[in-house]
Amino acid sequence: MTPPIAPAAYSAVQMPASSARPEKSGVSDFDTFIRMLTTQARYQNPLEPLDSSEYASQLAQFSMVEQQTKTNDTLVALVEKLGATDMARLSSWIGKEARAIAPAHFSGQPITISPAPLAAADKAFIVVRDSAGEIVDRFEVPISAEPVTWSGQDETGSLRPEGLYSFAIQSYEAEELLLEEASAVYHPVTEAQIEGNEVILILEGGQAILASMVTGVRANG
Repeated sequence: MTPPIAPAAYSAVQMPASSARPEKSGVSDFDTFIRMLTTQARYQNPLEPLDSSEYASQLAQFSMVEQQTKTNDTLVALVEKLGATDMARLSSWIGKEARAIAPAHFSGQPITISPAPLAAADKAFIVVRDSAGEIVDRFEVPISAEPVTWSGQDETGSLRPEGLYSFAIQSYEAEELLLEEASAVYHPVTEAQIEGNEVILILEGGQAILASMVTGVRANG
């Protein structure tokens, strides 16, 4: 987390309480510049008049400064707009369920799994492992990409301990295992952060994933 800015960091220059906010009007600055040139021409030494090229040079310098000021104002506005866009993008994740391959936090509520068995398979099973990598459950599912739920109950009907569980899909053909691969799970998103160029999603249970790992989003519940 970015540390808060110390007061000393911005109190080095104190503006008087009565000072008005600086004008940003380019027209006002240009008028002031013209008045300065007029005054300069009026009081110049007639024996050594100011060369017209010097006027042109001063005008060019003013134009460059004025253009830089406008560019800076545009950049500031752009940064502010991008910041607001980033915040809106982050807030859109909160309260959603993100589908991603990552261990899911079980706290007594069913977990929705998104299996992807091989089309050539004639049987498919979901394998559930605990945080130690031990298989705690295995059940057959249809040869389909439709979501299935895991209740978290053991053989006696009791709920398994709270914690992280991972899921894999096993594809079989004629009793032969063709492939076992990790299955995506729908995870409730509780927080979203920006780190560098990456959006980090904090899931229920505290685990973190990259937004780029998400393959689907749905409303929570």
